[in-house]
Amino acid sequence: MEGPLAECAKGEHFHTVTPLLESWALSQVAGTTVFLKCENVQPAGSFKIRGIGHFCQEMAKKGCKHLVCSSGGNAGVATAYCARKLGIPATIVLPEGTSLKVVKRLQGEGAEVQLTGKVWDEANLRAQELAKRDGWVNVPPFDHPLVWEGHISLVRELKAALGTPPGALVLAVGGGGLLAGVSAGLAEVGWQHVPIVAVETQGAHCFNAAIKAGRLVTLPHITSVAKCLGAKTVASRALACTQEFEILSEVVNDVEAVNAVQRFLDDERMLVEPACGAALAAIYSGLLGRLQAEGRLQPSLVSVVVIVCGGNSIDSQELQALRAQLGQN
Repeated sequence: MEGPLAECAKGEHFHTVTPLLESWALSQVAGTTVFLKCENVQPAGSFKIRGIGHFCQEMAKKGCKHLVCSSGGNAGVATAYCARKLGIPATIVLPEGTSLKVVKRLQGEGAEVQLTGKVWDEANLRAQELAKRDGWVNVPPFDHPLVWEGHISLVRELKAALGTPPGALVLAVGGGGLLAGVSAGLAEVGWQHVPIVAVETQGAHCFNAAIKAGRLVTLPHITSVAKCLGAKTVASRALACTQEFEILSEVVNDVEAVNAVQRFLDDERMLVEPACGAALAAIYSGLLGRLQAEGRLQPSLVSVVVIVCGGNSIDSQELQALRAQLGQN
């Protein structure tokens, strides 16, 4: 065995160890030290490369001949990247309205792009159909144990960089894969007592809705501009995590998320997508301070880690359009 598959067999992963940066600007707002775990600088632009990379490598070892994924966002880019590294063909199935920029990005990674249906659900059905072919494997964007296992590496890096546990960890929730992986990671490194502030935007709040209902809830539509948080139903594992870990589920609105994107760009010279803005809004909107005032978080936190999850589906033009759409210009 030579080339990419040999690398895969040796267990060399596709993600990089990302920087953990202390943010002066966010620390000023939070009144405590804020560290940024910069997953936006991963090779495929988001944290997804950790879990999807692990999943794809395991599938390659089992003889997978073709990868298929129905995400035009971070999961699709991660799948296309992994496929190129593994030397395996990939097909990414997307709704017909997908932007040309996304299509070109995926084709640039060597993937075949198929446009099917009006919405993601229809594209997903097509992907599932393709995955019935011999040797083809459908890549789950967030709901799979191998994906969660891959995300554990993020917490191992935090432990190596910080040594001692932070006072809280802030992350955005879409389908719940990052939350499930980070929770497993906290348990592995002995940090299971660290509270997780899990943030969603209103209109993509399937996790918060599930917690309130005490069961999985399917949102009728995704109405938030944070399309990368756009899972209508959260992974059941994410809901199970609320029984085992201290998870504070919070919802911010689109304006708060997009304002956080703009402020973060001004403060840190990094442009991230609204899905990531949801997590940053926990600091910028004063949410963290409110949780402390309510006694749900310690009044004096040693430090806070914010997972800066990614920025594939944003550029300066898109940010201005979002601000205009939300009446912020």
